[in-house]
This record gives sequence, C-alpha cells and structure tokens, in this order.
Amino acid sequence: MKRKVVIEIISGLLAFLFAYAALSKLAGYASFRIQLSQSPFITNYAGIIVWLLPLTELCIAGLFVFNFSRLLALYASLFLLSLFTAYLIAMLNFSYYIPCACGGVLAGLSWRQHIILNAACLLLSSLAIWFESKEKRGTQILKINQ
Repeated sequence: MKRKVVIEIISGLLAFLFAYAALSKLAGYASFRIQLSQSPFITNYAGIIVWLLPLTELCIAGLFVFNFSRLLALYASLFLLSLFTAYLIAMLNFSYYIPCACGGVLAGLSWRQHIILNAACLLLSSLAIWFESKEKRGTQILKINQ
C-alpha cells in the first residue's frame, strides 16, 4: 500500500511540473520562441519545438491522470527529463551563449539549480517506475493465483 501512495505523490508532482511548464511556455509563447531561436543547438528547429514541446508536456501530464497509462507517463517523463538534462549540460559545456527558454518560476532558477531539479525529478521518475513495475507484477501474480 505504501508503494501506491508514493507512486501517486510522484505522479502528481510530475503531472503538475509538466502541465505548469507547458502552460507557462504557451503563455509566454513569443518569448519562448525567441529564446529557442537563439539556442545554438536547436535554432533550425525552433518553429517546430515551440509547439511540439508544450504539447508533449501536456500529453505526458494527461497520461498521469489514468492508472492504465501511468507507467507510460513515467517512462515518457523519464525520457523527456533526460533530454532536458542532457541539453542543459551540453549547453553549459559547449555553448558560448545560453538562452533561457523556461517560463514562470523555473526561469528564476540558475543553471545549476535547474540541473539539480531535473536530476531530482529523474530520480523520482525512476523510483516510481520501479514501484509501479513491482505493483503491476504483484497484481499479475495475484490474478494468476486466483
């Protein structure tokens, strides 16, 4: 039972994080587009990413709502957070200019704080995936034994 509560809490936090990030990007669309177009690694794709990223974040947040799609949402969040973290690290190590395309409260974080936040979310996602996988295996074993 404790695992279920941990999964619910982590899922809620991640759903909130992705929904908040997406909505703040859409609310500050013009600024977000400018920041993306100034990024040395993704300048050519800014026109696509400016819509694709917030829509993906909203989809992931939506997947957390339903029990049957929660594991998929956890894997998707793990993947997207890994991409964000790798992008931040690459920008810090290989770029002369680092634009901030974050919105809302996240824009106030330093790059180091952002990487720490992402790492914490990656750990939480991994923990929830592990717990959810164990939970699903336990449910399958119970069904077989009945």
